[in-house]
Amino acid sequence: MAIAIPFFQQLTGMNVITFYAPVLFKTIGFGGTASLMSAMITGGCNALATLVSIFTVDKVGRRKLFLEGGAQMFICQLVIAAAIGSKFGTDGNPGVLPKWFALTVVVFICIYVAGFAWSWGPLGWLVPSEIFPLEVRSAAQSVNVSVNMIFTFAIAQVFTSMLCHMKFGLFIFFAFFVIVTSIFIYKFLPETKGIPIEEISLVWENHPYWNKFVKSSAQKNKIAAPDSQV
Repeated sequence: MAIAIPFFQQLTGMNVITFYAPVLFKTIGFGGTASLMSAMITGGCNALATLVSIFTVDKVGRRKLFLEGGAQMFICQLVIAAAIGSKFGTDGNPGVLPKWFALTVVVFICIYVAGFAWSWGPLGWLVPSEIFPLEVRSAAQSVNVSVNMIFTFAIAQVFTSMLCHMKFGLFIFFAFFVIVTSIFIYKFLPETKGIPIEEISLVWENHPYWNKFVKSSAQKNKIAAPDSQV
C-alpha cells in the first residue's frame, strides 16, 4: 500500500496537467498570456475543490471520495481525448480553432482537476498515514513520499515526449489507469473513516482480502502465550 497508492496517484495524470497546463492550453488555441491565466484557473479549482475534501472526508468516507473522483476524472479524460482527437487528429494540425472549443476543453480540465483535488490529491497523502500500524507508520510514510516524488519526476520527464507521439491518445492512456486505480481502491482499500489509529489493525483483520495475510489478535495472543510462560 505504501508503494501502490502514490504510484497510482501519479498515474491519474494530474501532475502533468499541473506542470504543463500552459503547454496544453497553448496547444488547443490559447495565446501565451491566456494559457498562463488558464493555469491559474486550474490552480484555483484545485484549491477550492480541496476544501470540499476537507469538509466531507469524515462524513462520506475515503473510499466514496476516491471512487467518485475516479469516475469524474475518467469521464473528463475521455471527453478531452475526444475533443482534441476530433480537431487535431493524428497530424496535430487543427486549423483555426473556435473559441467555444478551447473553452469547453478548459472547463472539462477544470472538472477533472476538481475530481482529483477532492479525491486522489489529498487522500493520496491522508490514507497512507492512517492505514499503517504505529510500529511501522514512520517507515511506511517515508516509502510513500519517496515513491510519490520518484514517479512525479519520471512522469514529468516523459510527458512532453508522450504528448508528441501519442497526441490525444495520451488522455486515453491516463483514463485507462484511472479505471485501474479505481478498481484497486474498490477491491483492496479498507475504509478508515472513524477508526482510531490504535485499532487500524482490526480493519485489516476484517478485510475480505487482507485478512488472509494479517494475523488476528487471537492468533497473536496464542503465539505470545507460550513465550510469556517461558
